Amino acid sequence: MSDAGGRATMIRLPTCPICEKELPASAAADSPVFPFCSKRCKQIDLLRWCEGKYAVVDPLTIERLAEELADPDSEHEEL
Repeated sequence: MSDAGGRATMIRLPTCPICEKELPASAAADSPVFPFCSKRCKQIDLLRWCEGKYAVVDPLTIERLAEELADPDSEHEEL
């Protein structure tokens, strides 16, 4: 694969969000535990959610929900 200048380009393979192991390019289509590399990493992620180590910090208002339902492809960023 090359870019417009004839230079070789690299496509980064996806990595497991827990252990950062590279996943095969076909993982999204083939793996029942994607985006994780294993059932273990998937369970570690679930445990972290259960322990409150992850949190959704952006409040969801009625107005924002209506906007997102009207246009699901747009990204609404309120700072």
